[in-house]
Amino acid sequence: MAESVSTKTVWPHYDKKNVLAAASRQPSDALGKDQFLSILVTQLRNQDPMQPMQDKDFIAQMAQFTSVEQLMNMSTELSLMRQSIGSASSLIGKWIQWNEYDDKGAVTAHKGIADSIVSKDGLLFAKVGEKEIALDYVVSISETEPIVPEKPEKTPTDGDGAKEEVVTP
Repeated sequence: MAESVSTKTVWPHYDKKNVLAAASRQPSDALGKDQFLSILVTQLRNQDPMQPMQDKDFIAQMAQFTSVEQLMNMSTELSLMRQSIGSASSLIGKWIQWNEYDDKGAVTAHKGIADSIVSKDGLLFAKVGEKEIALDYVVSISETEPIVPEKPEKTPTDGDGAKEEVVTP
């Protein structure tokens, strides 16, 4: 027997919840950069040709536009920083491992308990004792102290001079 073929179009990403969420979204009372630019363009289109906008007025409005844009960028950056610090704070009290290179280029593995999170110049650091480790260098995070074998098995990469050090607070 032949099966019927449906001609109904199904949109895989369509969901009533998404439509309801979009409809319930309230318009913001804040004036954004798009609205500011729209007002400026409307003002330029409707100006009196016999008395065009003065240069100083135009420059003042452009300065205001630039200020609005910079404030919005700062707000976005502060929000991202707050989120980063919030997620990084979950490292406090946990064991972290990181690698450092010495002057000869040999890798030294370190481990310790993260005491706090510090933000410097937009970068986050985990503080272990007096040492500050950039979160980019953290290679593992654990609830318990990582177990390191007393005599590690030789592997083809053991000739790199890697050592391990525990940092205590």
